[in-house]
Amino acid sequence: MAAQPLSRICWLLRSSARGCSSGVPGTQPSPREPSRPATEELSRRRQFLREHAAPFSAFLTDSFGRQHSYLRISLTEKCNLRCQYCMPEEGVPLTPKADLLTTEEILTLARLFVKQGVDKIRLTGGEPLIRRDVVDIVAQLHQLEGLKTIAVTTNGINLARLLPSLQKAGLNALNISLDTLVPAKFEFIVRRKGFHRVMEGIHKAIELGYNPVKVNCVVMRGLNEDELLNFVALTEGLPLDVRFIEYMPFDGNKWNFKKMVSYKEMVDTIRQRWPELEKLPEEKSSTAKAFRIPGFQGQISFITSMSEHFCGSCNRLRITADGNLKVCLFGNSEVSLRDHLRAGASEEELLTIIGAAVGRKKRQHAGMFNIAQMKNRPMILIGG
Repeated sequence: MAAQPLSRICWLLRSSARGCSSGVPGTQPSPREPSRPATEELSRRRQFLREHAAPFSAFLTDSFGRQHSYLRISLTEKCNLRCQYCMPEEGVPLTPKADLLTTEEILTLARLFVKQGVDKIRLTGGEPLIRRDVVDIVAQLHQLEGLKTIAVTTNGINLARLLPSLQKAGLNALNISLDTLVPAKFEFIVRRKGFHRVMEGIHKAIELGYNPVKVNCVVMRGLNEDELLNFVALTEGLPLDVRFIEYMPFDGNKWNFKKMVSYKEMVDTIRQRWPELEKLPEEKSSTAKAFRIPGFQGQISFITSMSEHFCGSCNRLRITADGNLKVCLFGNSEVSLRDHLRAGASEEELLTIIGAAVGRKKRQHAGMFNIAQMKNRPMILIGG
């Protein structure tokens, strides 16, 4: 399977970005500088807020002191691709529509979590952009006071068409899944066509000024580990953060330790080509170990869930499309917020239920070999 020439891919991405008014990919015209009095007033307000900040919600703080300010909400179990590491080849039984969260239930829960201190919400799936009211959901989330970031993780198939509307609605961060730069291999991995539509989505994100545009690549031995250097090369002239993800075990994805390419092995491979590769400071609660090559516009990152877990700084909670709260991606303990909502639970009762679940969160996950033996949902039914 011959790859589309890397130079061609880079040229396409750069060409699509030239529509930016500044002529530089990923940039927007500079706003007028605020006046000195306005700047001083803003500084005083920030200082006041720091000194009078309310303590973080006890309901979202676990027994190890981890504060959960990041909520991932799955909008749907459905997807228009069939990625090997996400969905079993035979598919998955879908939850009846009546048992999925309604739009109003999603927004009710989002408001509750934001009031308690969540400042970042990521919409996942399935594929979130196949949900018809996704733009409206983003617009309503954008109205929540205290919510700083609204993000989406998408396979990119519908992204080019929807992103202008999503950006206007308030979407300010996105991750796009792309595991290969070879069109024929793309079809093998996801069991569907669509490579060029994903590339078009990446083009559109750069054109609209998203910086960085995060590209998620699950690395699997014998399938795409030979493309590491080609993915890194994309960051030379483009505002991309290519995130290499260690292959993780979920129900039905036939995980095998021999298929997993570790973070250290990937770094060693890249350093053989670019010995100047440098590590960047780690952000608080980040899942990614970030690196850059001096002179490159973008960067690369590694999600090391298997070889070097980051449980100690985890700040994430998940709500599945059927309304279950998962406090750990790899844990099989869940509590139905949907059932309590529909039974008429008050806000205080919901917070008590959420707080109890968060309080039971373990110090760390069970380790890759134990996880592989545990019963858990397929990734598509969890939601990224």
